[in-house]
Amino acid sequence: MRPACLLLLLATPSLALAQQTTDRVGAEVDTRSDRWTLGIGASVRDSPYAGEGTRVRPFPLVAFQGERFFWRGLTGGAHLWTSRGFTLDALVSGRFDGFDIDDLGRAELAANGLDASRLEDRDDAVDAGLAAEWKGRAGGLRVRALADVTGTSDGYELSADYGYPLQLGSTTLVPGFGVRWMSDDLVNYYYGTLDTEVARGARAYAPGASVVPQLNLDVVHPLTRHWRLFGALEYQFLPDEIADSPFIEPDTDGTVRLMLGISRSF
Repeated sequence: MRPACLLLLLATPSLALAQQTTDRVGAEVDTRSDRWTLGIGASVRDSPYAGEGTRVRPFPLVAFQGERFFWRGLTGGAHLWTSRGFTLDALVSGRFDGFDIDDLGRAELAANGLDASRLEDRDDAVDAGLAAEWKGRAGGLRVRALADVTGTSDGYELSADYGYPLQLGSTTLVPGFGVRWMSDDLVNYYYGTLDTEVARGARAYAPGASVVPQLNLDVVHPLTRHWRLFGALEYQFLPDEIADSPFIEPDTDGTVRLMLGISRSF
Protein backbone atom coordinates (compact mmCIF):
# COMPACT_ATOMS: atom_id res chain seq x y z
CA MET A 1 0.00 0.00 0.00
CA ARG A 2 1.32 3.42 -0.92
CA PRO A 3 2.28 5.80 1.95
CA ALA A 4 -0.17 8.46 0.74
CA CYS A 5 -3.06 6.14 1.68
CA LEU A 6 -1.99 5.41 5.25
CA LEU A 7 -4.07 8.08 6.98
CA LEU A 8 -7.17 7.11 5.04
CA LEU A 9 -6.68 3.47 5.95
CA LEU A 10 -7.49 4.28 9.57
CA ALA A 11 -11.05 3.90 8.29
CA THR A 12 -12.51 0.89 6.47
CA PRO A 13 -13.41 0.88 2.77
CA SER A 14 -17.07 0.90 3.72
CA LEU A 15 -16.66 4.58 4.59
CA ALA A 16 -16.76 5.32 0.88
CA LEU A 17 -20.50 4.70 0.90
CA ALA A 18 -20.91 6.74 4.08
CA GLN A 19 -19.02 9.56 2.36
CA GLN A 20 -21.38 9.48 -0.64
CA THR A 21 -24.41 9.48 1.64
CA THR A 22 -23.10 12.46 3.64
CA ASP A 23 -22.41 14.36 0.40
CA ARG A 24 -25.84 13.62 -1.07
CA VAL A 25 -28.12 14.23 1.90
CA GLY A 26 -26.05 16.12 4.44
CA ALA A 27 -27.02 19.53 3.12
CA GLU A 28 -30.71 18.56 3.21
CA VAL A 29 -30.64 17.95 6.96
CA ASP A 30 -30.90 20.91 9.33
CA THR A 31 -27.71 20.90 11.41
CA ARG A 32 -28.15 24.54 12.45
CA SER A 33 -24.82 25.65 13.94
CA ASP A 34 -23.41 22.11 14.24
CA ARG A 35 -19.95 21.62 12.75
CA TRP A 36 -18.94 18.08 13.77
CA THR A 37 -20.74 14.79 13.18
CA LEU A 38 -19.63 11.51 14.77
CA GLY A 39 -21.30 8.19 14.18
CA ILE A 40 -21.08 4.47 13.61
CA GLY A 41 -22.69 2.19 11.08
CA ALA A 42 -22.44 -0.99 9.06
CA SER A 43 -22.20 -1.66 5.36
CA VAL A 44 -23.41 -4.73 3.48
CA ARG A 45 -22.19 -5.20 -0.06
CA ASP A 46 -22.97 -7.88 -2.61
CA SER A 47 -19.44 -8.11 -3.99
CA PRO A 48 -19.15 -8.66 -7.75
CA TYR A 49 -15.68 -10.18 -7.40
CA ALA A 50 -15.37 -13.91 -8.01
CA GLY A 51 -15.74 -15.92 -4.82
CA GLU A 52 -15.84 -12.97 -2.41
CA GLY A 53 -19.57 -13.20 -1.60
CA THR A 54 -21.30 -10.76 0.72
CA ARG A 55 -19.08 -8.28 2.54
CA VAL A 56 -20.27 -6.94 5.92
CA ARG A 57 -18.20 -4.28 7.68
CA PRO A 58 -18.78 -1.92 10.61
CA PHE A 59 -17.28 1.55 10.27
CA PRO A 60 -16.88 4.87 12.12
CA LEU A 61 -18.11 8.11 10.57
CA VAL A 62 -16.46 11.47 11.12
CA ALA A 63 -17.56 14.66 9.36
CA PHE A 64 -16.66 18.34 9.79
CA GLN A 65 -18.26 21.34 8.10
CA GLY A 66 -16.56 24.72 8.44
CA GLU A 67 -17.14 27.97 6.61
CA ARG A 68 -14.48 27.05 4.05
CA PHE A 69 -12.98 23.65 4.87
CA PHE A 70 -14.84 20.35 5.30
CA TRP A 71 -14.32 16.65 5.86
CA ARG A 72 -16.99 14.08 4.97
CA GLY A 73 -16.19 10.43 5.55
CA LEU A 74 -13.28 9.90 3.17
CA THR A 75 -13.45 13.22 1.33
CA GLY A 76 -11.85 16.47 2.44
CA GLY A 77 -11.69 19.80 0.70
CA ALA A 78 -12.27 23.51 0.53
CA HIS A 79 -15.04 25.67 -0.87
CA LEU A 80 -13.52 27.70 -3.70
CA TRP A 81 -16.69 29.55 -4.61
CA THR A 82 -20.13 29.66 -3.05
CA SER A 83 -23.24 31.54 -4.08
CA ARG A 84 -26.94 30.99 -3.73
CA GLY A 85 -27.60 27.47 -4.99
CA PHE A 86 -24.06 26.86 -6.32
CA THR A 87 -20.81 25.58 -4.78
CA LEU A 88 -17.42 24.86 -6.35
CA ASP A 89 -15.05 22.74 -4.25
CA ALA A 90 -11.50 21.43 -4.40
CA LEU A 91 -11.44 17.81 -3.22
CA VAL A 92 -9.11 15.10 -1.96
CA SER A 93 -10.81 11.71 -1.75
CA GLY A 94 -9.92 8.11 -0.93
CA ARG A 95 -10.57 5.46 -3.58
CA PHE A 96 -11.14 2.05 -2.03
CA ASP A 97 -11.65 -0.10 -5.11
CA GLY A 98 -8.62 -2.24 -4.26
CA PHE A 99 -8.71 -5.87 -3.17
CA ASP A 100 -6.47 -8.66 -1.92
CA ILE A 101 -6.25 -11.72 -4.16
CA ASP A 102 -6.50 -13.93 -1.06
CA ASP A 103 -10.01 -12.53 -0.44
CA LEU A 104 -11.22 -13.88 -3.78
CA GLY A 105 -12.05 -17.51 -4.51
CA ARG A 106 -9.25 -19.49 -6.15
CA ALA A 107 -11.68 -21.99 -7.65
CA GLU A 108 -13.90 -19.23 -9.00
CA LEU A 109 -10.91 -17.41 -10.51
CA ALA A 110 -9.70 -20.67 -12.07
CA ALA A 111 -13.13 -21.18 -13.61
CA ASN A 112 -12.70 -17.74 -15.20
CA GLY A 113 -9.29 -18.74 -16.58
CA LEU A 114 -7.10 -17.08 -13.94
CA ASP A 115 -4.48 -18.72 -11.73
CA ALA A 116 -4.50 -16.83 -8.41
CA SER A 117 -0.79 -17.53 -7.88
CA ARG A 118 0.02 -15.38 -10.91
CA LEU A 119 -2.06 -12.40 -9.80
CA GLU A 120 -1.30 -9.32 -7.71
CA ASP A 121 -3.31 -7.34 -5.17
CA ARG A 122 -4.89 -4.08 -6.31
CA ASP A 123 -4.00 -1.07 -4.16
CA ASP A 124 -6.33 1.62 -2.90
CA ALA A 125 -5.55 5.18 -3.97
CA VAL A 126 -6.09 8.88 -3.31
CA ASP A 127 -7.82 11.12 -5.87
CA ALA A 128 -7.87 14.89 -6.16
CA GLY A 129 -9.99 17.18 -8.27
CA LEU A 130 -12.97 19.52 -8.43
CA ALA A 131 -16.67 19.25 -7.68
CA ALA A 132 -19.51 21.60 -8.61
CA GLU A 133 -23.00 21.41 -7.11
CA TRP A 134 -26.26 23.16 -8.00
CA LYS A 135 -29.33 23.07 -5.73
CA GLY A 136 -32.79 24.43 -6.31
CA ARG A 137 -36.46 23.56 -6.39
CA ALA A 138 -35.82 20.89 -9.01
CA GLY A 139 -33.36 19.05 -6.74
CA GLY A 140 -29.59 18.86 -6.63
CA LEU A 141 -27.01 18.11 -9.32
CA ARG A 142 -23.38 17.39 -8.50
CA VAL A 143 -20.55 16.83 -11.00
CA ARG A 144 -17.04 15.76 -10.09
CA ALA A 145 -13.73 15.33 -11.89
CA LEU A 146 -11.12 13.31 -9.97
CA ALA A 147 -7.69 11.96 -10.88
CA ASP A 148 -5.39 9.50 -9.12
CA VAL A 149 -2.54 11.41 -7.48
CA THR A 150 -0.73 8.40 -5.99
CA GLY A 151 0.35 6.76 -9.26
CA THR A 152 -1.67 3.64 -8.41
CA SER A 153 -3.69 3.47 -11.62
CA ASP A 154 -2.87 6.88 -13.16
CA GLY A 155 -6.54 7.00 -14.12
CA TYR A 156 -9.31 9.54 -13.69
CA GLU A 157 -13.07 9.65 -13.31
CA LEU A 158 -15.90 12.01 -14.26
CA SER A 159 -19.23 11.64 -12.49
CA ALA A 160 -22.65 13.27 -12.23
CA ASP A 161 -25.31 12.65 -9.56
CA TYR A 162 -28.84 13.98 -9.31
CA GLY A 163 -31.15 13.74 -6.29
CA TYR A 164 -34.55 15.13 -5.38
CA PRO A 165 -35.29 15.47 -1.65
CA LEU A 166 -38.72 14.39 -0.39
CA GLN A 167 -39.99 15.19 3.08
CA LEU A 168 -42.19 12.59 4.81
CA GLY A 169 -42.86 14.10 8.22
CA SER A 170 -39.46 14.50 9.83
CA THR A 171 -37.83 11.95 7.51
CA THR A 172 -35.86 13.07 4.46
CA LEU A 173 -35.79 10.75 1.45
CA VAL A 174 -33.50 11.50 -1.48
CA PRO A 175 -34.06 9.22 -4.49
CA GLY A 176 -31.58 9.80 -7.25
CA PHE A 177 -29.46 8.47 -10.05
CA GLY A 178 -25.97 9.00 -11.32
CA VAL A 179 -23.37 8.01 -13.86
CA ARG A 180 -19.61 7.52 -13.65
CA TRP A 181 -17.19 7.59 -16.59
CA MET A 182 -13.88 5.91 -15.76
CA SER A 183 -10.77 6.18 -17.92
CA ASP A 184 -9.13 3.12 -19.45
CA ASP A 185 -6.16 3.26 -17.04
CA LEU A 186 -8.53 3.23 -14.06
CA VAL A 187 -10.74 0.39 -15.34
CA ASN A 188 -7.82 -1.69 -16.61
CA TYR A 189 -6.09 -1.50 -13.22
CA TYR A 190 -9.05 -2.65 -11.12
CA TYR A 191 -10.79 -4.98 -13.58
CA GLY A 192 -8.15 -6.03 -16.10
CA THR A 193 -4.94 -8.05 -15.88
CA LEU A 194 -1.65 -6.21 -15.39
CA ASP A 195 1.29 -6.54 -17.78
CA THR A 196 3.30 -8.22 -15.01
CA GLU A 197 0.52 -10.78 -14.54
CA VAL A 198 0.28 -11.47 -18.27
CA ALA A 199 4.06 -11.95 -18.35
CA ARG A 200 3.59 -14.73 -15.75
CA GLY A 201 1.07 -16.44 -18.00
CA ALA A 202 -2.20 -14.91 -16.79
CA ARG A 203 -5.03 -14.39 -19.26
CA ALA A 204 -4.78 -10.97 -20.89
CA TYR A 205 -7.80 -8.72 -20.37
CA ALA A 206 -7.98 -4.94 -20.88
CA PRO A 207 -11.58 -3.68 -20.64
CA GLY A 208 -10.90 -0.03 -21.47
CA ALA A 209 -12.90 3.03 -20.44
CA SER A 210 -16.36 2.34 -18.99
CA VAL A 211 -19.61 4.07 -18.06
CA VAL A 212 -21.31 2.89 -14.84
CA PRO A 213 -24.90 4.08 -14.20
CA GLN A 214 -26.43 3.80 -10.73
CA LEU A 215 -29.65 4.28 -8.78
CA ASN A 216 -29.68 5.29 -5.12
CA LEU A 217 -31.98 6.12 -2.23
CA ASP A 218 -30.67 8.03 0.78
CA VAL A 219 -32.62 8.37 4.04
CA VAL A 220 -32.13 10.55 7.13
CA HIS A 221 -34.45 10.38 10.13
CA PRO A 222 -33.79 12.73 13.11
CA LEU A 223 -34.26 11.18 16.54
CA THR A 224 -33.58 14.42 18.44
CA ARG A 225 -32.03 17.76 17.53
CA HIS A 226 -28.56 16.19 17.40
CA TRP A 227 -29.12 12.44 16.93
CA ARG A 228 -30.23 10.96 13.61
CA LEU A 229 -30.49 7.67 11.78
CA PHE A 230 -29.19 7.50 8.23
CA GLY A 231 -28.94 4.98 5.44
CA ALA A 232 -28.31 4.46 1.77
CA LEU A 233 -29.27 1.85 -0.80
CA GLU A 234 -27.32 1.85 -4.05
CA TYR A 235 -27.43 -0.29 -7.18
CA GLN A 236 -24.73 -0.04 -9.84
CA PHE A 237 -25.27 -1.40 -13.36
CA LEU A 238 -22.05 -3.02 -14.55
CA PRO A 239 -21.28 -2.49 -18.25
CA ASP A 240 -20.14 -5.45 -20.35
CA GLU A 241 -16.49 -4.36 -20.19
CA ILE A 242 -16.52 -4.82 -16.39
CA ALA A 243 -19.04 -7.68 -16.17
CA ASP A 244 -16.91 -9.75 -18.59
CA SER A 245 -13.75 -9.31 -16.49
CA PRO A 246 -12.24 -12.59 -15.28
CA PHE A 247 -12.13 -11.05 -11.79
CA ILE A 248 -15.94 -10.77 -11.75
CA GLU A 249 -18.46 -13.48 -10.86
CA PRO A 250 -20.07 -14.81 -14.07
CA ASP A 251 -23.54 -13.49 -14.98
CA THR A 252 -23.12 -10.46 -12.71
CA ASP A 253 -24.93 -7.48 -14.20
CA GLY A 254 -24.85 -5.22 -11.15
CA THR A 255 -23.95 -4.83 -7.51
CA VAL A 256 -25.97 -3.73 -4.45
CA ARG A 257 -24.74 -1.87 -1.37
CA LEU A 258 -26.69 -1.07 1.78
CA MET A 259 -25.49 1.15 4.61
CA LEU A 260 -27.21 1.90 7.92
CA GLY A 261 -25.97 3.94 10.88
CA ILE A 262 -26.55 6.47 13.60
CA SER A 263 -24.78 9.80 14.16
CA ARG A 264 -24.65 12.75 16.53
CA SER A 265 -23.85 16.32 15.52
CA PHE A 266 -22.12 18.88 17.73
